[in-house]
Amino acid sequence: SSIMSDVLQVTDSGHVRTITLNRPEKRNALNQALAWGVIGAVEEAAKDDNVWVVCITGNGDGFCSGLDLSNPGEPPASPLTEQGRYLDDISWVGQFVLGFRYGCEKPIVAAINGVAVGAGLSLAMACDMRIMSDRAVLMAGYPRIGGSPDGGLTWTLPQAMGYEQTMRFLLENRTVDAQEALKLGLVGEVATAENLQARAMEYCQFLCERSPITMRLTKRTVAKATQDIDVEAQMRLEVSSIGRAFGSQDGKEARQAFLEKRSPKFVGR
Repeated sequence: SSIMSDVLQVTDSGHVRTITLNRPEKRNALNQALAWGVIGAVEEAAKDDNVWVVCITGNGDGFCSGLDLSNPGEPPASPLTEQGRYLDDISWVGQFVLGFRYGCEKPIVAAINGVAVGAGLSLAMACDMRIMSDRAVLMAGYPRIGGSPDGGLTWTLPQAMGYEQTMRFLLENRTVDAQEALKLGLVGEVATAENLQARAMEYCQFLCERSPITMRLTKRTVAKATQDIDVEAQMRLEVSSIGRAFGSQDGKEARQAFLEKRSPKFVGR
């Protein structure tokens, strides 16, 4: 079966569902349609008993280049589901963690085919496992535009690589290649760019040799064990913090400098 939308491709192979971000001309930057589309597709996969494992990847040379800044006028819509749990104050950025780790009890594998920055990195880190192309790079992105991290990164990054490495990665805003990402624990495996999609599918099919009950109960219990904070409250804290960062004079200066390709001048207000 195959579902196509303008910005998302969803295909099934055996018990593996692949969700492919499809805005290659924008390096799969997240607009409202794509961001909510991914969350909705994971939610659908969670409900489908024929789906045992989910794979998320991107078309073209980017995995996901973060929030699409080219269309700032777009309203931050958050469609309510029947349960009404897409809370406005979290929007879609907090739903990556809540939807992937807690809303879906099936293993989610990210096949990082290219650059993953900002909310695109959040998307990858919210998944359970990551396989990265040797040509891909990871970057926080937030310092460049005067923001603090969101999308669950304050929670997923320390889990993956510990507190100090998280602080360094976020504040240095350094570009991390595949080998360094593997060494830091940001990803579990590196594949050649040519072989990435085949390897990701092979790995997902390998996981399907497990009982789906085993996988669901394993994910449910491990996810519960890592929820040593109120994750929903943490997503709210992230959103209010980045709002403060962006709303500051320095935040506006950072974005202005970014657009004008110059060094920012910060004053601390």
